[in-house]
Amino acid sequence: MENKSHSIKRKIGLMGGTFNPIHYGHLLIAENACEQFQLGEVIFMPAGNSPHKDSSQILDSQKRMDMIRLAIADNPHFSCSDYEISKEGISYTYLTLRALKEHFKDDELYFIMGADSLAYFDTWRCPDEISRLSIILAAVRDGLNIEKLMPIREQLWHRYGTRVGFINTPNFSVSSNIIRQRVMSHYSIRYLVPETVREYIKKQSIYL
Repeated sequence: MENKSHSIKRKIGLMGGTFNPIHYGHLLIAENACEQFQLGEVIFMPAGNSPHKDSSQILDSQKRMDMIRLAIADNPHFSCSDYEISKEGISYTYLTLRALKEHFKDDELYFIMGADSLAYFDTWRCPDEISRLSIILAAVRDGLNIEKLMPIREQLWHRYGTRVGFINTPNFSVSSNIIRQRVMSHYSIRYLVPETVREYIKKQSIYL
């Protein structure tokens, strides 16, 4: 894993996903997490074989990793890891957090995800272990009402001891799927992804 040296306890964020491709929505969430929860670092970790995704529809892992590196290059608080794309088998969040905890023994881990995922968090593999190893940071966007999420947070706390914080982030109504469709239709993706990522997609003829 790529990481920066440190000597005192830090707050480390983990942002997983297929990043197919990474876009400004991902970067906005990570930046707001850093600011609102005083994270020293956010690690972007592209998924390998996800239990929730059809891997046949996912771009080559090295290209996704290349685009992440380009997208985060100018932010000193962002780093990336190829841990999940390098390991064999299904990538489960609790196993990734275990590995991260071995690497960052004395630091606090924060797992960043969309607030909509809270509703089915207890269907994930070993939610109790995820809750033990990390604090959940749920990104509230697309008009979600935090008040409606409070009962879910309470249920998870009583069931698994899950600690949940909410990231307030500006709405950015775009998805990786929309970006792929725009590329296939020869529409512009300028201002949806960093310019370096847009140029990489164009140069590599990705998603065509």
